[in-house]
Amino acid sequence: MAKRSKKRRDLSTVTIGENTRTGTSVASLKQAILDNLYYIQGRTPELATPNDWYMAVAYTVRDRMLSRFIRSHKGIRSSEMKIVSYLSAEFLVGPHLGNNLMNLGITGQMRGAVKELDLELDVLLENEAEPGLGNGGLGRLAACYMDSLASLNVSAIGYSNRYEFGVFNQEIHDGRQIEKTDKWLSLGNPWEISRPEIFYEVNVGGQTVHYLDDKGCFRVRWIPHHVVKGFAYDTPILSYHNDRVNILRLWKSEAVESFDFQAFNDGDYYKAVNEKIVSETVGKVLYPNDEPETGKTLRLVQQYFFVSCSLQDMIRIHLIRGKGIETLPESFAVQLNDTHPSIAIAELMRLLVDEHLMDWDKAWQITGKMMAYTNHTLLPEALEKWPLPLFSRTLPRHLEIIYEINRRFLNEVRLRNPGDGGLVARLSLIDESGEKYIRMAHLAAVGSHRINGVSALHSKLLIETVLKDLHTLYPDRFVNVTNGVTPRRWIALSNPELAALITRRIGDRWIKNFEDEIRKIEPLADDAEFREEWRKVKRKNKSRLAAIIQERTGVVTNPDSLFDIQVKRIHEYKRQHLNVLNIITLYNRIKKDPGREIVPRTFIFGGKAAPGYFMAKLIIKLINSVAEVINKDQDVAGRLKVVFFPNFNVKNAQHIYPAAELSEQISTAGKEASGTGNMKFSMNGALTIGTLDGANVEIREEVGQENFFLFGLTADEVINQKVKGYHPRNYYDSNPHLREVIDQIRSGHFSRGDAELFRPLVENLLNQDPFLLLADYQSYVDCQDSVGLAYRDQERWMRMSILNVARMGRFSSDRSIREYCDTIWEIKPAKGGGKAP
Repeated sequence: MAKRSKKRRDLSTVTIGENTRTGTSVASLKQAILDNLYYIQGRTPELATPNDWYMAVAYTVRDRMLSRFIRSHKGIRSSEMKIVSYLSAEFLVGPHLGNNLMNLGITGQMRGAVKELDLELDVLLENEAEPGLGNGGLGRLAACYMDSLASLNVSAIGYSNRYEFGVFNQEIHDGRQIEKTDKWLSLGNPWEISRPEIFYEVNVGGQTVHYLDDKGCFRVRWIPHHVVKGFAYDTPILSYHNDRVNILRLWKSEAVESFDFQAFNDGDYYKAVNEKIVSETVGKVLYPNDEPETGKTLRLVQQYFFVSCSLQDMIRIHLIRGKGIETLPESFAVQLNDTHPSIAIAELMRLLVDEHLMDWDKAWQITGKMMAYTNHTLLPEALEKWPLPLFSRTLPRHLEIIYEINRRFLNEVRLRNPGDGGLVARLSLIDESGEKYIRMAHLAAVGSHRINGVSALHSKLLIETVLKDLHTLYPDRFVNVTNGVTPRRWIALSNPELAALITRRIGDRWIKNFEDEIRKIEPLADDAEFREEWRKVKRKNKSRLAAIIQERTGVVTNPDSLFDIQVKRIHEYKRQHLNVLNIITLYNRIKKDPGREIVPRTFIFGGKAAPGYFMAKLIIKLINSVAEVINKDQDVAGRLKVVFFPNFNVKNAQHIYPAAELSEQISTAGKEASGTGNMKFSMNGALTIGTLDGANVEIREEVGQENFFLFGLTADEVINQKVKGYHPRNYYDSNPHLREVIDQIRSGHFSRGDAELFRPLVENLLNQDPFLLLADYQSYVDCQDSVGLAYRDQERWMRMSILNVARMGRFSSDRSIREYCDTIWEIKPAKGGGKAP
């Protein structure tokens, strides 16, 4: 150890004239790491922990971002440029270090610097805690969009809560999901910059007082029961190879007065700190359980808290620019990422009418001009509705505003459609069909100038189903912007060998201009040498994933088998259990005919189930129970293996997507709004087996139907099945293979003889089957047989894999953001952004 430490101290020569705070040579980076270790972490190399070294490296990288950050931040305050305000309950940004090194273009230099310190960059990257700011596709989409906004040189601020704890870390015990606290901030966060001078007060509860001001104008004063302070924490979002650095601004909740000195002196120690406890609860955890009413209230307060802080911040920035409040839309375009931030409609009205004394009509005009709403789901349970009594207790002033918005809106509906009481009831912002609820999707749609779906199919179904009446009323508001993902993180960073291979053949412009440039590899699909290089990259990625799987689960997998992967949130509509039915079918075939020739497969699952979602957690147990039986059976050894990869997140995804060969996108047609995992898989050369659902439709159009494994009912056929009466038990009775599989699950064959364990799942499939697994079973099994046949011809498979990547340009988030700029925000990227020169 002493010898290594001496090496660290002695090798500190810096390039002449280079600043160790900003220099990018190996020597400058190395010296900066040592300085940060000493002056920030307070450690010497001899005593430094792995986290100390990670923090020192991270601060070294952050230093090299800050000059760009300050220039961009100054521009936000003084520029005439309109700013995109992206309001989202989630930002699943993933680890920062590797991404920022890539965007700065200094990965190689940093690798050399840490090597001189006897460290390995890859080990430091694995040591980074993933920010617990998101859960799934919604949050990852927001992160990809922030990446593209910066890289296209569009000024933007992402706004959300600074959650102290993420949704949860998933462990698997006896095949069951166990939720552990995600303490992502416990060892510090070197990427955030605290802004204690930027804070806002947010009211909760209480009552309102109506009065006439000295000019005789009607006014409302909100007297809250409780006030929470929101403090800003900024994370720089660096662009790829240009000077733009945007802001992810997160709000931390704190008490206005965190300590009651008098109560403490009186001996009431609980009361002395109660205000602090209550206030900090607001930002404690992402998605608290909303089964109890206290949980529902907390989620509503969370959403309102970050929205109110964010809108107050926008107004502050606009006024700093020297502009009047009536020109606020010149400074900001606000995007509501799903219904979570839709309270922004009422809050902006409150701020304009109550705080800035603007008349209602002018305030409503400004609100509509600023706001745009992205809908992410057709599932009724995901379209937020708040019980009226709960909402009234929590946000009394906003309820009054929503009533007034609704009154004016419904008057307009009645004028356009006289005598149609049914339409009025369906369009009302208040659902009065039973217990009264506020329909947040309706509020977002009525108060926004644009409403977009996230895939062509989703947008079509949106205007045909859940927002049909609103589309009839406001057809010009509805547009489609198909989701996209950033090729920088999902290829360049997470699949460096593939990125290097592509760059050697077509140059590196594809990283910045994926939509146009990646197509240049298409002719190489017919190049045998390129196909072989492609195969070797995939094999190397599979070997790397196999090693990680063995380390984390103890399961040994064969890198020469077909890696068939389904990783996403666990939900019945995503149909992980349909995948399981096929696995058992393959297992039964081999058991009946041990000599049967079959393409060896490794089935890999990953994903989290919501803590209160019983059926989803039972599906996780089913996957692991089937794995337990199959993985121990010598009759299928070397031919079938089943793995559940725990704690699926961005870090783990960066290992999984590059290794995938078959991407499972098997949701019930019409249920998935878009999907982004399907795009990440295809960008990494996996072929898709899927239904015509979400963005699968457009992916199949782009890559070619001959390069996509299609099965199952269409969205229209799903609807027709349900209209005419769907009887899942008929499929069970008529299909002996399906019946055998269901009976095995029901009998306890995969649950150590426990016939009760999976009974709820089996009974649900036989009697309800709301997502039509049994109807799609045989089509899916037949399609999987086609996959096996195609995989036998490796030359054909590699060609299909290359073409999938070559034709994925449309699914870059850069394209999505350009469409938002053109059709929704009316923003042009600043000079220096956009496509590579």
